[in-house]
Amino acid sequence: MPEQSAGTPRRPRRRTVLTSAAVTAAAGVPLVASAGQAVAASGGGRESGGGAATTQAPDRELRKLLKEIDADRIEATVRRLADFGTRHTLSVQDDPERGIGAARDWILAEMKKYAAVSGGRMTAELQSYVQEPASRIPVATRITNVVATLRGSVTPDRVYVVAGHYDSRVTDVMDATSDAPGADDDASGVALVMELARVMAKRRPAATIVFTAVAGEEQGLYGSRYAATQFKAAGVDVQGMFTNDIIGSSRADDGTRDPYTVRLFAEGVPTSETPAQANTRRSVGGENDSATRQLARFVSDVGDNDATGMNVRVVYRRDRYLRGGDHIPFLEQGYPAARFTEPAEDFAHQHQDVRVEDGKQYGDLPEFCDFDYIARVTRVNGAVLWTLAQAPGTPREARIVTSNLTNDTELKWAPGTEPDLAGYEVVWRETTEPEWTHVIKVGLATTHTVDLSKDNVFFGVRAVNRDGRRSPVAFPMPGN
Repeated sequence: MPEQSAGTPRRPRRRTVLTSAAVTAAAGVPLVASAGQAVAASGGGRESGGGAATTQAPDRELRKLLKEIDADRIEATVRRLADFGTRHTLSVQDDPERGIGAARDWILAEMKKYAAVSGGRMTAELQSYVQEPASRIPVATRITNVVATLRGSVTPDRVYVVAGHYDSRVTDVMDATSDAPGADDDASGVALVMELARVMAKRRPAATIVFTAVAGEEQGLYGSRYAATQFKAAGVDVQGMFTNDIIGSSRADDGTRDPYTVRLFAEGVPTSETPAQANTRRSVGGENDSATRQLARFVSDVGDNDATGMNVRVVYRRDRYLRGGDHIPFLEQGYPAARFTEPAEDFAHQHQDVRVEDGKQYGDLPEFCDFDYIARVTRVNGAVLWTLAQAPGTPREARIVTSNLTNDTELKWAPGTEPDLAGYEVVWRETTEPEWTHVIKVGLATTHTVDLSKDNVFFGVRAVNRDGRRSPVAFPMPGN
């Protein structure tokens, strides 16, 4: 194009810069908010005053639920689990006082107590199989998960899972007899799961929530892999899974503390991605828009506020270096899944023999846990799970129409089946933005056209119910 002189005013090109007002006019529908407006309206958000336009403030019902989470109960659970001596997967299973079998039976008994006050909505059971010899399993070993299921009252076939692993270890991963209290890793996560089961058992979520304590994690994610494959084989619609592993302390190995932050590890490129899906992702640039990344954005939207007292630090990785957690088998099955873990770890208090060396105490002991911190992480999980269960499911079959070359964007999605569905919202952001910045209400339509080029920004779709609760965002794939 010909050059303009320095004194010639530049006219903004159509679709080069689109202000909020332009979006409103072009789409012909009201704009809900930009990022700053959404945070101001909700009263939540980050300390900087910024945040996503998709932020959802906790309502009165959720605040009441979160206030019932009890740090003293969490402490009692962690100490009780540590008192079993060792919970190693290969430890004794028929001793009533020591070993993984004793821990298993106690967890089940507690879960059954919670289920007893649920009015029949919650069940608690054991999920077992025999693992034949394999890596870190020298002989055939029974591996048992403890599972409490709170059945949804409206859309029970839609499922969300929260997990922690109740097995433990010391320095030698094959040592099944030495004391392995496993307070932080991972009695803390199991205590979180049990406390949420206790608090939610008395309530009626719309969708189903599964609370599970899995075994075999330290030996190779055996229990969670079995659970994930069972869900997949049964065709269960797991729309979100969270593992809480090492969420017991806010203290790092150098003594510094960060008591109001929890990390959430969330992968971008899906573990289960097929070659065809990889080709599509590369063509549209969806590395930051997997279902798990949308789930992580949802966690920030509903779990990072004054009701939880926590900052959710999302980490764009599947897990830490040289480590892996119980969300990975769910990712392998194509389910959205992420891992909560404390902000910085003290490696003297995990995977260590209990001992004093050069005047320093080693071992994963309850005295190194911060029970108020665990309670706050429990509130984050509670806010996320309850909102997911009460909101509509993530829209299905979201597509961005690519049958013709156009300078606008046509989006389509399948209608939801929830009886309280109120409509949908289209969200969008610049390709360089990590969070959704704009929201457009589109009512109960299942198709919408925005006068904004699909080549320049990312789009998504989310569902809204009559109570104003929003689903996670669905990222549209190219289609017709």
